[in-house]
Amino acid sequence: MARAAKRLSARTVQTVSEPGLHADGDGLYLSVSKSGAKSWRFIFQWHGKRKEMGLGKLSAVSLADARQAANQARAMVAQDLDPIAVREAERAKNSNQTFGQFADALVDDLAPGFRNAKHLAQWRMTLKTYAAPLRNKRLDDIETRDVLAVLKPIWQEKPETAVRLRGRIERVLDAAKAQGLRTGENPARWRGHLDKLLPKRQKLTRGHHAAMPYKDLPRFVAALRANESLSALALEWCILTATRSGETLNASWSEIDRDAKVWTIPAQRMKAGKEHRVPLKRRMLEILDRLELLRRDDGFLFPGNKAGRPLSGMAMAMQMRRMGQGGYTVHGFRSSFRDWAAEETSYPREIAEAALAHAVGDMTERAYRRGDALERRRELMEAWESSISVNPKIIRRAR
Repeated sequence: MARAAKRLSARTVQTVSEPGLHADGDGLYLSVSKSGAKSWRFIFQWHGKRKEMGLGKLSAVSLADARQAANQARAMVAQDLDPIAVREAERAKNSNQTFGQFADALVDDLAPGFRNAKHLAQWRMTLKTYAAPLRNKRLDDIETRDVLAVLKPIWQEKPETAVRLRGRIERVLDAAKAQGLRTGENPARWRGHLDKLLPKRQKLTRGHHAAMPYKDLPRFVAALRANESLSALALEWCILTATRSGETLNASWSEIDRDAKVWTIPAQRMKAGKEHRVPLKRRMLEILDRLELLRRDDGFLFPGNKAGRPLSGMAMAMQMRRMGQGGYTVHGFRSSFRDWAAEETSYPREIAEAALAHAVGDMTERAYRRGDALERRRELMEAWESSISVNPKIIRRAR
């Protein structure tokens, strides 16, 4: 028997107001109540009896989605399966899923979208350690008081961690609702909810990474160059290039262009998700010559102890501790570079910020500034290399 033609349009479902069932065909109906509320119904015959299956409110389910859901239900009927019973069985199966189980699975699904392993590890750690009280609770049992019990102990003590954790819990519970595993408002929602229940937190700051004064760098770099270890080479490379630890440690030979004297860090390895080119100067090329002697098939500039792995993330910090400089951080050398550029040179601010791979200006300004000022930055990095040498010559250039 030929199927009935579709009778409803997207405009019709929005404008129809007459109470009752409005047929779309093939058992799909738009139900309009006397109050004007609209929802979808799939009506079918099951062993000689008429049955109705709700497919959701119009506000949440579009006409196209309703037709797809009706097609799936109709296919089950054709296989002698009751779609209502199948749905109830699936809900019963998922109703006992805990926050921990669902959160772990969700992070696994999201993993390909993370730009670096460190960010992914932070998600896993916070949802396991700080959200531990939630992990054994059923998803549909989690209430506002449960979320507050997790956040309050760290709300003032670790404000940045607490804010990130709240957002991650909200993301997990939103995903659970999208999969039909819980209903109602999200108890981790901030605006209009938790912002009314938690005390005003301390102002969030990025914090200042302990930075070695740039005037102390020549002596430190001289001691670093006297060291023959791979970690010393990696740390010097990190200082010379003003890059982040992860960008240095995960550097590969495929990113190096010796002829052009450029190190190109791909977008997926950058915090801002944008490709970053670093000019290579004399000392950096010397370091590359030494690294050639250690080159392995896995391609890392700074290979770790295990094949296929780069140097440990703690290697550079431990190098500083061994040199009696554990009070400073590796990331702090970026601040040392920025302070030096501002106080000892006349290079424009945007050139120094570009060297740090920082975005400068608003979205419109950045859209018109297509270049990355590589050659201007090459001059700046040459001055930086000179300034931290044993006999520094601060290069002042009017720009």
